[in-house]
Amino acid sequence: MIGRLNHVAIAVPDLEQAARVYADTLGASVSEVMELPEHGVRTVFVELPNTKIELLQPLGESSPVGKFLERNRVNTLILLTSGFTVTMAHHALKKNQRPMLTAWLLATVALGFIFVYLQIEEYKEAYQHLGLTLGSGIYGSTFFMLTGFHGMHVTLGAIMLTVIAIRSMRGHFTPKNHFGFEAVAWYWHFVDVVWLGLFIFVYVY
Repeated sequence: MIGRLNHVAIAVPDLEQAARVYADTLGASVSEVMELPEHGVRTVFVELPNTKIELLQPLGESSPVGKFLERNRVNTLILLTSGFTVTMAHHALKKNQRPMLTAWLLATVALGFIFVYLQIEEYKEAYQHLGLTLGSGIYGSTFFMLTGFHGMHVTLGAIMLTVIAIRSMRGHFTPKNHFGFEAVAWYWHFVDVVWLGLFIFVYVY
């Protein structure tokens, strides 16, 4: 039997809207909005029969919560852009445009590793400033499990793309014979699609 969950902090972009969702959908008791400028947040407490949740919204330009939310939006844009660049690399390969193939592939590799770097920075922000850890409740453990598992796949994909880029520069693929390239590209698109679902589930709701 799971005991009372107390308490989980969730960063949201719109505090009032998030509070209404809990109140209207789950019948939760929602406190008044409190502004805590010393912590850079506005907050409300949501009380459910077996759970207490603290909703946080950034307050001020130096808010650590604001930086946290902004970083994952940038990361989403980076990963989606990498899906475009690997597609362009595929088109260049089919047209036998070697310089463009190399350029698009190297751009994809760079974007992949930038995503991983920013995710590591996001974890540091969560641990050091938000109190969001593996041991901070169901949301904390779910957040790190889902994003960490996905981050592992992004890292693996970026390494595979690096190998494919090196092979491409050595002329291992032709317009009619490049299954290895396509397999890695398919994997990368899968990673993109999974992140969209995670972004909505973990960061938006």
